Amino acid sequence: MKPSPIKPISLIQFLIEERRAGHINAELSLLIEVVARACKRIAVATNKGALGGVLGMQAGDGEGGSINVQGEAQKKLDVISNEILLEANAWGGHLAACASEEMEDPQQIPDGYPKGNHLLLFDPLDGSSNIDVNISVGTIFSVLRCPDDVTEPKAEHFLQPGTEQLAAGYVVYGPATTLVLTFGHGTHEFTLEREVGSFMLSRRGIRIPEEATEFAINMSNQRHWQPPMQRYIGELLAGTTGPRGKDFNMRWVASMVADVHRIVTRGGVFYYPLDAKILKQGGKLRLMYEANPMAFIIEQAGGAATTGRERIMQLQPTGLHQRVPVFLGSKKEVEVATHYHLIADGAQNQVDDVDRSIG
Repeated sequence: MKPSPIKPISLIQFLIEERRAGHINAELSLLIEVVARACKRIAVATNKGALGGVLGMQAGDGEGGSINVQGEAQKKLDVISNEILLEANAWGGHLAACASEEMEDPQQIPDGYPKGNHLLLFDPLDGSSNIDVNISVGTIFSVLRCPDDVTEPKAEHFLQPGTEQLAAGYVVYGPATTLVLTFGHGTHEFTLEREVGSFMLSRRGIRIPEEATEFAINMSNQRHWQPPMQRYIGELLAGTTGPRGKDFNMRWVASMVADVHRIVTRGGVFYYPLDAKILKQGGKLRLMYEANPMAFIIEQAGGAATTGRERIMQLQPTGLHQRVPVFLGSKKEVEVATHYHLIADGAQNQVDDVDRSIG
């Protein structure tokens, strides 16, 4: 199904319409405006590349440079993007606190500035390993409501299921700078018109095809996968000669934003399953900064998002930097992969429950 025809309106006009419809309040509208403005600054920094002196590793005490809370080497643009988002959201009065994939603990709003009723979580620069080779990277964000009577939010106040999200979005910095956004009333796309500096609505009410012939996965991890994933991908690779009876194409950018944006644009599935290398940490991708916001966006576009065993947005978070497996995209294909895992677990009785939870 093609998206509904659109009017050439700006993000700000769209947000005003959402407020009039009762979907968001003025504070949330301002929050999204501020995040979008910060992402325009990040887009400028990424577009300058080597000319802006932003490529390469962040200097640090370690032999390989600075290491973030995730135990990962930081690129210069990781740090720059994180600072841009923190600075932009510090003074507007729309936030109670924010949390970043790059920081161990939440960032409080500085004294002297008003505080709002929202919590912002973000991955400031997803796919940063691609920066130096000029491949698309992006920013992911999620918005929650701050619990009532909490004046100084701590990590535990962010630990809300994905179903509690008020908004989620991502920005992909590619040939075009594109913002994809949901408030729980559909998924919409905005493209940055550089000449005027505004995000303009380019697709309203995006719908992802229920069936897919394209999948994104890191095949270098195949030997570490669990048996149901081995079975599932084996069937896709068998193509028309296998039990699925059709050919599938594989894509992998190693930037979640870029891989998910391809799904939002033309359908398909994205998988980062549990494997032997990451078994102890519970998965590869972060629930709060990546899995939950992307699941919200995908579900609002008619897709599905699970861990391979349960709906992502129903998980009760246990930690700010908790990791989970991620299966998302075209609904029917995600259902097949999820069924294989549940059946392998001997959880046949859970199949119907998962089907109901993902629609």
